[in-house]
Amino acid sequence: MTEIAPFARRRDPDRKEKILAAAAELVAARGFHAVSMADIGAQVGISGAAVYRHFDNKATLLLALFDRSLDGLLREESEIVDRREAIPDALRALIDRQVDFVVDEREFARVYYREVEHLSPDDQVRLRRKQRQYVEEWVHVVRELDPALDESAARVLVHATIGAIQSALVHNVGMPDDRLKAMLRRAACAVVGLPMEP
Repeated sequence: MTEIAPFARRRDPDRKEKILAAAAELVAARGFHAVSMADIGAQVGISGAAVYRHFDNKATLLLALFDRSLDGLLREESEIVDRREAIPDALRALIDRQVDFVVDEREFARVYYREVEHLSPDDQVRLRRKQRQYVEEWVHVVRELDPALDESAARVLVHATIGAIQSALVHNVGMPDDRLKAMLRRAACAVVGLPMEP
């Protein structure tokens, strides 16, 4: 008699990403402390206990969210700079990517800027190191665009440029995304002294 193998449950290979996306959405809407692992699981269609199979606790889940996003920004930034485009084009591409991040991924971006202090001091230091790495690449590009700038001045311009883009995170702008993106690009280019494309 042939034995029938027991039915094997298949795990969703995208489950971890779905958990991260659900966590970003819920924490952005409610705040870190108001969201439970059960809430995150329900959003994905699983139990809170199932979320713990992927993440030890909410803090590790939050850290995974931040790492994933910052690593993605750093990777894309490196690709832009490595393409060896003309410097104005490279700077425009950096601005475009930051604008897309803030507008298209605003839920996550809001989570990062509101909730990063809930991580351990060591994790905060590590994430800030990644942020500095991201900013420093911009600084090199800005100094190539204007060699008269010293590093401190270029860094001020970069922070002001990124800050102009991120201003959309602190209030509900109430306009279509394409119009918002165009306005943020114009503001960022003006701050850094980059002419808009014709």
